[in-house]
Amino acid sequence: MTAPARIAIAALDDPAWSAFVASQQEATIFHHPTWTRIIADTYGYRAFALTTTDARGNVVAGLPVVAIPGVRGTSMVSLPFTDYCPPLAQNAVSFEAFVDGLVAWRQEIGSRVFGVRAELPARPGIYHSTLAVRHVLSLDGGPIALLKLSRTPAHRAMLKAKRVGVAVRITQSPDDLSELYRLHWQTRQRQGVPVQPQRFFEAIWARLIERDLGFVVLAAVDDRPIAAAMFLAWNGQLIYKYGASDAQYWGLRPNNLVMWTAIEWACARGYRLLDFGKTELNNQGLREFKRRWNALETPLTYSCISAKPPRASSGLPGRLLSQLIKRSPRIVCRATGELLYGSFGATV
Repeated sequence: MTAPARIAIAALDDPAWSAFVASQQEATIFHHPTWTRIIADTYGYRAFALTTTDARGNVVAGLPVVAIPGVRGTSMVSLPFTDYCPPLAQNAVSFEAFVDGLVAWRQEIGSRVFGVRAELPARPGIYHSTLAVRHVLSLDGGPIALLKLSRTPAHRAMLKAKRVGVAVRITQSPDDLSELYRLHWQTRQRQGVPVQPQRFFEAIWARLIERDLGFVVLAAVDDRPIAAAMFLAWNGQLIYKYGASDAQYWGLRPNNLVMWTAIEWACARGYRLLDFGKTELNNQGLREFKRRWNALETPLTYSCISAKPPRASSGLPGRLLSQLIKRSPRIVCRATGELLYGSFGATV
């Protein structure tokens, strides 16, 4: 067993941290310093990176983190509002030592809990929960990947969307943000969950999308936007982050055309994979939509480093809030997001 590595705190703009992230094939846009900074600036969190170094001072493992204050103490999370963010490491030895270092570091600083959006190796003081699944589609081969997808039910649904006149376009223009947010707001209310503040989307647009680290696909009928999806793109990995649609147009299959357009974009640019993101276990409709693209479904297990097992929630407050949002005017969905979303950071 390796000795725990000594954990160091690095600024997000530390050149050594940025260079290490850029050198890692498994790094996604969620490891990129800009993503962490967007979250921290939107919700007022303190943000940094935890790293370990070798004898020459080179970073060999690390993880972006935000500190979220609460009534029971400060929680460390990597990262809130992020589906999947495992530690990055140069090799297996560095990874194991880094995980042991995280356990020791939490004890040293006295943090109540340290949440990691990935499955860490089993250790005393590390607890796991699996409440969702993740879907990943390999795009290796480019045209070959498209050929395989042309035989799926999802592709046939996409062709229907084209036949009935659904038009799509890829955009990075801030002029289209309002339509994306309108559809997103409508979708979140239908689902009974608070909508993220608009300033969060504005920050993503300004710092990622307008800097060519993502794009939005908009689908429309007779020039009326009926579906949209935001994709974050970096390091050969395309991530489907936010999808939204007008339910009265679902029969036209606009979401399938949106997804196919993004896949074509990724294959043309040599991307390795499309990450469909997190899906709750009980959301069978969304799970089936992602499976229909031949995406590989795997359990999405999160880790909690703490002195004792985290308390299980009854889920009652969330269910009551969901019913309130579904039955209230849309302003309630937006207001609850503005007021509460920052405090949700340790759990979403």
